[in-house]
Amino acid sequence: MIGWVLGVVAWVWLRTLRVTLEVDPSLPCDRPWVLCFFHGKQWPLLAWRRRRRTAVMVSLSRDGALQARVLTVLGFDVVRGSSSRGGARGLAAVVRRLRRGDADAAFAVDGPRGPYGVVKEGALVAARRSGAVLVPMGSAISGGGKVFARAWDRYAVAWPFARVAVVLGAALPAEADACAAARAIEAANARAEALLPQRRTYMVPSRP
Repeated sequence: MIGWVLGVVAWVWLRTLRVTLEVDPSLPCDRPWVLCFFHGKQWPLLAWRRRRRTAVMVSLSRDGALQARVLTVLGFDVVRGSSSRGGARGLAAVVRRLRRGDADAAFAVDGPRGPYGVVKEGALVAARRSGAVLVPMGSAISGGGKVFARAWDRYAVAWPFARVAVVLGAALPAEADACAAARAIEAANARAEALLPQRRTYMVPSRP
């Protein structure tokens, strides 16, 4: 019940955000996408009106159960598993969805515990095994928000009616490694910040 209520609150909250979206025109529309972004950047990305259903992996922890209910209300296809528990089974389920061709997938590539900006292999493997396109995503917030500085990912939340920017960069080649993916995500985050008005922005710091 709590998860459903939080999901409804999040749904209404996200609809108030003023979203600037930039999508690289070279992204193929006829192939599934594996969207990759850094932990802590999720909130603005949830406001993006996705082109179709999107599968996400959520940890098997108690917190993950609550998060799964919220994401289900927001319209995501939730697959349980993480790099530390049930990861292989969860990743296989995501790959099956991608191969069917009727859904995209999204990964916080440095989760579930960091370090921030260090890309794990899950998204890269999912793209290679399914033939999907690996798409770097970035976001930024302006005009009202909060960064939780003590969290390992410095999670950033946009207050209602804030301006946010969401950027989908050019597809990465199938042979891209973790370092190339990290650089592309950092570039997408920087581009998102540049799209917003020149006022205080609420950005998670780049990887050292």
